[in-house]
Amino acid sequence: MKIQIKNMPRTVKAGLAALVLGGVMVFAKTALQDHDGGFRESLRIEREAPDRSGPLGGYAEVVENVRPGVVSIYTEKKVRMRQMEPLRPFFSDPLFKRFFGEEFEYFSDRGGRGDERRLIPRDPPRQNGLGSGVVLTEDGYIITNNHVIDGADEIKVRFPDRKHDYEAEVVGRDPSTDVAVLKVKASGLRTATLGDSALLKVGDMVLAIGNPYGLSQTVTSGIVSALGRKNLNIASYENFIQTDASINPGNSGGALVDNRGRVIGINTAIVPRLGGGNLGIGFAIPINLAVEVAERLIEDGEIKRGYLGVMLSDLDEDLADAFG
Repeated sequence: MKIQIKNMPRTVKAGLAALVLGGVMVFAKTALQDHDGGFRESLRIEREAPDRSGPLGGYAEVVENVRPGVVSIYTEKKVRMRQMEPLRPFFSDPLFKRFFGEEFEYFSDRGGRGDERRLIPRDPPRQNGLGSGVVLTEDGYIITNNHVIDGADEIKVRFPDRKHDYEAEVVGRDPSTDVAVLKVKASGLRTATLGDSALLKVGDMVLAIGNPYGLSQTVTSGIVSALGRKNLNIASYENFIQTDASINPGNSGGALVDNRGRVIGINTAIVPRLGGGNLGIGFAIPINLAVEVAERLIEDGEIKRGYLGVMLSDLDEDLADAFG
């Protein structure tokens, strides 16, 4: 079939071309492993390829639909400080306190040094961190990165459509894939719609949504730069989506979404620019892998993996001769 367009304004030609491209769409449907009842049935999952017809009208509606399901995570941990060298009792002198303040306490060293004392702060300093997360279920299950909450003494979640923060508990975490699941006591939460990361192609348009540098609900855009990235020393099991959508500290655990607003990855890491900032190389855990890990963490609280006691090696001439 051949279509000729003559003597028409350029804008009209562009419009007709967009309509033709928009009409040529193929929706691929796949089925992942089904599980009986429970967690998987509570997820909103669509098995359709991303809309590849082009960004004709921008993505404002897409963003409005997905942002309520992306949360900001704030953590706090007490810094475990080493006790200082034994100090003499004169440090309890009022003159010392006058110059150095009352923020120190003195503890007897009962390890066999008699009356010698150690000086430590009364209130250990606290280290704050931030990250992002994706709401999986209406009753409060949230997926994020393990490194976002690792070692935290307190975790709080801030929802874009709620007035106060929620304290979160760790349901389970898997350092090997850098996935963790949190739970807040809430109901009726706005959840994210999940896509199928197996349908992604290099060049697909994506959006990154998260809490970079504490700037909650920040949206950046880019494309899928590569698939199946491994050997990055980020986690033990790696199969990352690479993207040039701007990802910065605080984006970790947030959503990488396609142009239909379905979460297809969990933003995890970047190759940093010298001196900090984004270089245009970011990595996200495919949502298919993240959901499988999350499901096991919710049901079992941990990930159990089998292994074989074998090693792989190249077959050289000596081995070939030995094995005949």
